[in-house]
Amino acid sequence: MPKYLIAFNDEWVPLHTADELRSKSEASRAVIEDMEAAGVYLFGDGGLDASTAVFSVVSQDGKPVFTDGPFVETKEHLGGFAVIEVADDEAARHWAGRLAVALDWPQEVHRFPSGLSEIIEHHAAEASEMGS
Repeated sequence: MPKYLIAFNDEWVPLHTADELRSKSEASRAVIEDMEAAGVYLFGDGGLDASTAVFSVVSQDGKPVFTDGPFVETKEHLGGFAVIEVADDEAARHWAGRLAVALDWPQEVHRFPSGLSEIIEHHAAEASEMGS
């Protein structure tokens, strides 16, 4: 079965009071509990923003170069995510929709490739289109 990432960026979330955030947490927790009961929930977490970035790393001359905090050029920070394993895109849409409604902010869904061959095939197709 395919795995999906349901995520939101911190920038998509307007400012909330502490009570509003507690309410959102309870609402999203109820959806997560439903995901667990349905056997589709693999892992998730939230409360992430620029302040939680410990470090960034890039490759320079074949060696890792670490800097404190988020990647300087980034404009978006992951706010939270859930990884689910469901039968198809429609089932992923269902759970992402439930989270979007519970939290009242946008969610973005990505299907993890089924393996290296799918990743290579996708990138080869993109490279071919760019070369055309």
